[in-house]
Amino acid sequence: MKKFKVEKVDSFTGHQDCVYSLAKSPLEGRFFSASGDGTVVEWKQDVPDLGTPIVKVHNSIYAIELHDATGHLWVGHNFEGIHVVDPVDKKSLKSIRLNKSTIFDIKFVENLALIAGGDGVLSIIDVDEFAFKKHLKASDKSVRSIDVNAKTREIAAAYSDHKIRIFSLDNFQLKATLVGHDNSVFSVKYVNDGRLLVSGSRDAKLIAWDVADSYTKSNEVNAHLFAINDIVVNPKGDLLATCSMDKSIKIWDAETLKLLKVIDRGRHAGHGTSINKLLWTDFNDQLLSCSDDRTISAWTIEKIEPTSTFSQT
Repeated sequence: MKKFKVEKVDSFTGHQDCVYSLAKSPLEGRFFSASGDGTVVEWKQDVPDLGTPIVKVHNSIYAIELHDATGHLWVGHNFEGIHVVDPVDKKSLKSIRLNKSTIFDIKFVENLALIAGGDGVLSIIDVDEFAFKKHLKASDKSVRSIDVNAKTREIAAAYSDHKIRIFSLDNFQLKATLVGHDNSVFSVKYVNDGRLLVSGSRDAKLIAWDVADSYTKSNEVNAHLFAINDIVVNPKGDLLATCSMDKSIKIWDAETLKLLKVIDRGRHAGHGTSINKLLWTDFNDQLLSCSDDRTISAWTIEKIEPTSTFSQT
């Protein structure tokens, strides 16, 4: 059995409300966080006390995402729309209004931005034109999470009506509706080179769907005590991390969904309230977590190799 050593490296404090989102920075060893206080902050992973405010808006922020090609940060300003920010100059560049709803997720693929809305609309924005290309309305309930399978050219979207919907990336047509969770689906993530889609829900279950077999359910795990808020994959692609309203982070084998490690307050001085988002970075392979307790934690998760013993005769 694989064994792992977990170490809490640092805590990042300064937000005045729950921290809801994390995003990578174009600069190595840095990342962004966003909070219910309407502030986006840039942090250095090796200097946790020196957060730099990037932008301040008057509503809460649930979603931020870096656009790699431009180095611009897209900020989901709840009830106002998308703001595009230059994080180097700390300037707001442009904005586009959405319906008066919350924005739960932002993902980029090719020249498109995919926006998950609380009004049940999956908005497709042409990044170059900065204009709407399509509005996908498949439910009256919130779109909570998005991921893209580049190999099959499919978009997976998680909804609060307990379902996951698969759309074509080429023509945005609905291809499949996945039914298996008993409550709102909060996170979806393609893993194993796109061969599996893993979903996490308010029902506290993780479900793996076999992409090649028409998204047949291949595995189901009672993963947490309460809602699963986010799922991320490590840079190597062999580990999953989940975080939950039960205040814990759990590490899983990405292929089998076998539980490998639990990170919590009692054993590792973890968060004291719901953990909302994770970001697994290339910087020292650190896993970042943010919480309702207004803090961000940095973790190292190291596999312990078994030692061989030899006897002499």
